[in-house]
Amino acid sequence: MKHRLLLVDDDLSIIEMVKSYLTKEGFDVLIACNGEDGVSMFMKEAFDLILIDIMMPKLDGIEAIKIIREKSSIPILIMSAKDSDIDKALGLGFGADDYIAKPFSLLELSARIKAAIRRATKYSNYEDCGESKNEITFGELRVDINNYSVFKGNQEIKLTAKEFELLKLFITNQKRVFTKAQLYNLVWNDDYFGDENVINVHIRRLREKIEDDPSESKYIKTLWGIGYKWDGQ
Repeated sequence: MKHRLLLVDDDLSIIEMVKSYLTKEGFDVLIACNGEDGVSMFMKEAFDLILIDIMMPKLDGIEAIKIIREKSSIPILIMSAKDSDIDKALGLGFGADDYIAKPFSLLELSARIKAAIRRATKYSNYEDCGESKNEITFGELRVDINNYSVFKGNQEIKLTAKEFELLKLFITNQKRVFTKAQLYNLVWNDDYFGDENVINVHIRRLREKIEDDPSESKYIKTLWGIGYKWDGQ
C-alpha cells in the first residue's frame, strides 16, 4: 500500500524536486502551495504524513500546524530554510514531529519520512489491538504501555508518538540515565549531531503534560551536563 503525503510549500522548485523524488520512492504525493490550501486539503482527504514549510503566504506553517494538531496526531515534518533554534522550538512546540533544514538531502528526507510513518503506525496498532494491559502507575499517573495511553487521575493525556516513546523509554528503564545522544538514537532512530533543541523541546512538552509543576519535575529529572532519568515513585 502506498503511503500518502501532503507537501505544503510555496517554492515550486522544492515542490517539483521533492515530489519527483518521493514519487519514485513509492509515495503518493499531493501538493499545496500555501498553508491555507494545505489545511483545506488535510480537512478533506486522508494522509499518512505532512511535509510543511514555515514561511508561506496566506497562512504560515506554524499556524497551519496548530490547526491540524487540533484535529489529528498525524506525523508532521517541518522543512524550512530558517534554521535557528527559535524556529525549531516554535515549530516542534506546536506539535511538529521532526525538522529538516533546507537545503537537505533527499535521501535523508525520505529516511525521516519512513521512520515517522513507522512510529505512527506502531502507535496506531497499539491503540487498536486487544492485547492485555501492561499498566504502570506512579502516584496519579497511569501509563498503559500496550495500549499507548496515559492518564493523570481520570483525565486522559494526549501524547504524540515521540512523546510516548520517550515516556515509555524512561519508565521501562527507571533510574537509568540517558544522554541526549542516547535518547535521540533510541527514539528518533538516527545519529545525533549535537542538536540539543529537538530533545529539549520534546522533554519540555512531555513535562508540561505529565507533571504537576514542570519547573519542579518529580518524574523526569535533569542531570546537568549528563542527561535525563526517570525518578517516579
